[in-house]
Amino acid sequence: MVIKVYFCVNQITHKMIKNIFILAFIFFTVSAKSQELKLDEIMKGDAFIGVQPTNGRWSLDGKKTYFEWNPNNELGTSTYFWEKGLINPKLASSKEASFSKLDFKIKPNADLAYYIEKGALYSYSIQNKTTKKLLQQSSSISNLQLGEETGVLFFIQNENLQKFDTKQGTIVQLTNFKSGREKDKEEEKDTFLNNQQKELFQFVRDQEAKKNWNKAKADENKSNFPKPYFYGKEGFEGLRVNPKGSYVTFRLVDVNEKKSEIMENFITKDGYNQSVNTKEKVSNANLTKSKFGIYSVALDSVYFLDFSSLSHIQDKPEYYNSYENLKNKEKEDKLIFVQEPTYNDSGSYAITEIRSRDNKDRWIVKMNLEKGTFQEIDYQHDEAWIGGPGIPSYAYSSGTLGFLSDNETIYFQSEATAYSHLYSYNLKTNKKIQLTKGNWEVRGITLSKDKNNFYLTTNTTNPGNREFYKLAASGGELQPVLTKDGAHEVTISPDERTLLVRYSYKNKPWEFYTGANKKNSVLTAITHSTSKEFEEYPWQAPEVITFKAQDGTNVNARLYKPRSDKANKAAIVFVHGAGYLQNAHNYWSSYHREYMFHNLLTDLGYTVLDIDYRGSDGYGRDFRTGIYRFMGGKDLTDQIDGKNYLVQNLGVDPKRVGVYGGSYGGFITLMAMLTAPNEFASGAALRSVTDWAHYNHGYTGNILNFPETDPLAYKKSSPIYFADNLTGNLLMLHGMVDDNVEYKDIVRLSQRFIELGKKNWNLASFPVETHGFKETYSWIDEYSRILNLFNNTLLEK
Repeated sequence: MVIKVYFCVNQITHKMIKNIFILAFIFFTVSAKSQELKLDEIMKGDAFIGVQPTNGRWSLDGKKTYFEWNPNNELGTSTYFWEKGLINPKLASSKEASFSKLDFKIKPNADLAYYIEKGALYSYSIQNKTTKKLLQQSSSISNLQLGEETGVLFFIQNENLQKFDTKQGTIVQLTNFKSGREKDKEEEKDTFLNNQQKELFQFVRDQEAKKNWNKAKADENKSNFPKPYFYGKEGFEGLRVNPKGSYVTFRLVDVNEKKSEIMENFITKDGYNQSVNTKEKVSNANLTKSKFGIYSVALDSVYFLDFSSLSHIQDKPEYYNSYENLKNKEKEDKLIFVQEPTYNDSGSYAITEIRSRDNKDRWIVKMNLEKGTFQEIDYQHDEAWIGGPGIPSYAYSSGTLGFLSDNETIYFQSEATAYSHLYSYNLKTNKKIQLTKGNWEVRGITLSKDKNNFYLTTNTTNPGNREFYKLAASGGELQPVLTKDGAHEVTISPDERTLLVRYSYKNKPWEFYTGANKKNSVLTAITHSTSKEFEEYPWQAPEVITFKAQDGTNVNARLYKPRSDKANKAAIVFVHGAGYLQNAHNYWSSYHREYMFHNLLTDLGYTVLDIDYRGSDGYGRDFRTGIYRFMGGKDLTDQIDGKNYLVQNLGVDPKRVGVYGGSYGGFITLMAMLTAPNEFASGAALRSVTDWAHYNHGYTGNILNFPETDPLAYKKSSPIYFADNLTGNLLMLHGMVDDNVEYKDIVRLSQRFIELGKKNWNLASFPVETHGFKETYSWIDEYSRILNLFNNTLLEK
């Protein structure tokens, strides 16, 4: 049997005797297993596991399913299809694959579907399986919309809306928006010479009379082509027409000059460095003003909707009270962002969502486009930030918002009860109904074709599950369809009789299945992706445990336990990344390399804990916002409380616990090593944020507000301010072309360590890697260093 152990070269010379012991320990531990896990194999990721299928979808006639797959471990994925009668999926032709990915627009129960491909407009008959090119011009078209009237289409071409009547074969331009300013007409100067010429010469007088006559005639026969509207230098976006084609809405956004980070790329094809612009740093200067405009086709005029009467539009954030220069600040309207409207089928109602630019307020309103007025339907506020499943966390993202079959009732999601649930609101009666309730979340919504039923993905039975239910649009009991532990990603066939399901469990990667759309459906597998090598090892299905945090909150975690006869009393706490993410769940983890690495660690005798700390997904509003104004607060104490659980319940030595993670997990590792230096003996911080004032705007601004208005939140949340506290063994690893967390982050912290005279840290740099590593050799190098760190610092001599 071949045993592979990875060590940093500089440490081999210092700790030769200790490493000989470690090598012997690993040999003894691994030799007892029937199948040896090798670091260089598991770090291949999907190339070792088997590439799992993704992006499941149905053909328009519902007879085939399509998905992206790579069962033969080729260089990239291809499109496969499956239909009834096939034993195994088949490779689709390139033409069929491209067609299956198109964005089709089709009315319920209609035969003709419309789509845009390469800037041209096509129709497709489902019954006859025939395609017809309807329009192709030198200027491409985009943003296809169906009109209320059958056969009427709207699309954008050259920044303007066009109406295409497929029955009449006519195209009419509805708008005439133009950038820049209208040029002022040169006015004739009333000079002495001009007046003298008119006075002396009949010819001059005749020419002027003819010119005025021609202008009058032209005005009498003036074309109904829309007159131009010039929007200057503002950003022009969000162009959308109502189903009747009578009103067009748009946004004008102030354009501010913004400075971007610059990243240096050293490994290039031609040998010359490349400087690349990456992201804008968090700042209240990024909160741009915008206006919501309406164009009336009948009146050929533009007007703007005034939202200054929105409730709470002048409320100040509570954190202002922490600062003398802000707590008595004069009241003013908040900056807001208005989404494109959502219409009912007839276009008689228009609703939209409005967000404050600091993401603390969300309004849903009904708009009267003719009068340019609105009525407020629902208001949501969160002193941290608005978010949750089905609820956008940023201005340009969209959530759950639509109409039911009666064309007068809307549905949306809200965290009003501290969990994201489904609501309806009748625009005529103004009656609001909560359709789902409980200490769980609605994770996804599909409306049935007749708009009388919902298909819901929820975590009703367990925060770590993704189940599938049917619910009447009027409310009532959830009808279970798929409730097995694990995760179900469901796509419903066009006739709503069959389900295409992507399913996984904790130790079973994703596969596609089909089943009937009925209560407690039984699924049949249509793909098999895992490799023989992967299947030979007895992968753990880690137990999901719950422990009490310091403040009494229940915290879930995945627990990986070694065999009792192999336990070495050392433990490692893994910290997953953030951006609102969950990992202590019952399905296959996106951290699949880490999952396999944790199995390898338990083979070596380590206990591993993977915690869904505060800020993680799946547990409701209070858990989601638990890191507001203090990253490295409750999210860090959750790691310490998890460590204490291991000490108290599993006999782990408190002095032999390490911590590691990437991205936000790397940040927490740094905060652990620098603000709680006696808790963890060693830590490995991957692609870590070291100073939140240097991270991006949207994500950071929600959690910490802005550096200019809430500097205290940034200072207590940034590891770089605590560099002097380092006492444990710290390994930092970072890709040099990371355009998410800049390599500069780790360089700045390194300079602090150098200036402070710190010695017990190391930095491993990866010149060709971005935020998410791509190359297997980089993964191997990275995790061999991490394993070496823990073996050298956590195992007894």
